Amino acid sequence: MAEGHRNTLLALMQQDGNNECADCGEKKIDWASPTFGVFLCQECAGIHRGLSSPQSRIKSLYLDKWDEDQVQVMRTIGNNQAKLKYELHVPVYYKKPTSQSVYVLKKEWIIAKYQRLEFTDPARQSAYDCETKTGYLWKLGRDRKQFAQRRFVISRSDNTLCYYVNEDSNKQKQPKSVVDLDFLNAVFVPEKIGNPFGLQLTYIKDGSTRSLFLYSDTSKEIVDWFMCIRAAKWERRKIAFPDRDLAQLSEDLTSEFLMEGWLSKMGPKNEPFKRRWFTLDCRKLMYFEEPLHAYAKGEVFIGHKDAGYRLSMGGEVGCRKSATPSASNYCFTLHTPERNFVMRAETRDDLEKWVMALERILEQPLTPYDSKLAALLVPKKASSTFRLIKR
Repeated sequence: MAEGHRNTLLALMQQDGNNECADCGEKKIDWASPTFGVFLCQECAGIHRGLSSPQSRIKSLYLDKWDEDQVQVMRTIGNNQAKLKYELHVPVYYKKPTSQSVYVLKKEWIIAKYQRLEFTDPARQSAYDCETKTGYLWKLGRDRKQFAQRRFVISRSDNTLCYYVNEDSNKQKQPKSVVDLDFLNAVFVPEKIGNPFGLQLTYIKDGSTRSLFLYSDTSKEIVDWFMCIRAAKWERRKIAFPDRDLAQLSEDLTSEFLMEGWLSKMGPKNEPFKRRWFTLDCRKLMYFEEPLHAYAKGEVFIGHKDAGYRLSMGGEVGCRKSATPSASNYCFTLHTPERNFVMRAETRDDLEKWVMALERILEQPLTPYDSKLAALLVPKKASSTFRLIKR
């Protein structure tokens, strides 16, 4: 590369908007597209290479040769101008990927922007911006532990997601389950499910959280379902809160799990520690025998610190009886008004991450949604915010 071209590109890369990836916001920029005039991170550049457009080109800012015409494209367009064109009609509810997002979200965002041109014309968004969506997804059986195709239906007017066991709706007029979209969360979990298009849905059923593990045959299909859920939830909130800022209404339509991983939990009567899979879903701390179990063994609603919830390092008798001194150092206790939960992380790094995540929750004031969620999870006869499910 001519030194002048290199210096020009590096100078352009420092300008506002060009100093992060045009598609995911990653700060480390090594690549650019002279086709679209945008600066990119390594992962997004790899996705751009897969675009079907034959003229789409990706070049290294440091290693490849650039000609004057290509440099002029970068000078003329840049990330900000490209967004004005390719992101002109991004729906408020659409979850744009960040540098930490799963690959499938980044991939479909880039294809939607530059190849399908979904955000240049709202009419191209009908796959997820629709009153009713019907289709088939692979669902993990609750007991059989194998995936089978199931028919799913999202209805905005009913505010529900349903699924049917039989493909022929005439054989099963009533759905297997009807889910209230208000209390439905959708999270991409490709590693947990073992499929790059894996999606986990969680919702409240009979006072406890039910999980559905799904995947589709294509990345577009699963992302369309994910965005359709968000679109339906946002539409309902827009009607319910006409005076609220539309961007604010979209902030928590779906929420990533704050933490997931293995912890050991001591039983309620100083019983031996048992290894459990823990998931921190907003203010719910759930624990499972295995990551892909449909129901948690138990779940704890975590309130605000002023209501008697707190964390302390170390534990009770069980931690002092640990097999090795180092293991006992990884204990921490979650204190609730009705019970203390003693847990043990497997590494110091895990301990620090769990404690940090839980402390952030304790500091956050409860929202009206949080209060409704707590009421659904807590048995009516008890004031406790702890729910133990024996299954």
